[in-house]
Amino acid sequence: MVPLTKSLLSLSGRSIRRISTRQTHHKTAHDFNDKYGNAVLLGGLTFCIGVWSYVATQTGITWNRSPIGKIAPQKWRED
Repeated sequence: MVPLTKSLLSLSGRSIRRISTRQTHHKTAHDFNDKYGNAVLLGGLTFCIGVWSYVATQTGITWNRSPIGKIAPQKWRED
């Protein structure tokens, strides 16, 4: 811990500025997410909503139907 503290205290103003300018990261060009991120997100959202709309309306799945009172037990047959 002492060597770290000693090295931090020995830094001059010039070396602090050099370290800070070296550590700043400025993007010079747009990457893929900057260009197409919102379009990809909206495309995925549209696709998801479209598929789930089709599944919910066209496939004939009955949603959350309770079987209580609709399923009667069958008589036990002894052969």
